[in-house]
Amino acid sequence: MDITTLIIFLAIGALSGWLAGIIMKGRGFGIIGNILVGIVGAVLGGYVFGLLGLTTSGLLGSIVTATVGAILLLSLISIVKKA
Repeated sequence: MDITTLIIFLAIGALSGWLAGIIMKGRGFGIIGNILVGIVGAVLGGYVFGLLGLTTSGLLGSIVTATVGAILLLSLISIVKKA
């Protein structure tokens, strides 16, 4: 992985984490929190989309997948906190 790929990966993570934070709570989690939520969300979203037989490609597809995964992650965290 070269530096350009790493920067793009982190930017997608930050953007998707920020979007998920806005959708779920109305605010973001700071740059580091957004990146972590976005990266874990990207893995989760990729797994879920794969199970459903959905494929995404390109930058927009990556952002959508990561954002959906981050929303799922935040929803799961919310459910666990309430229990």
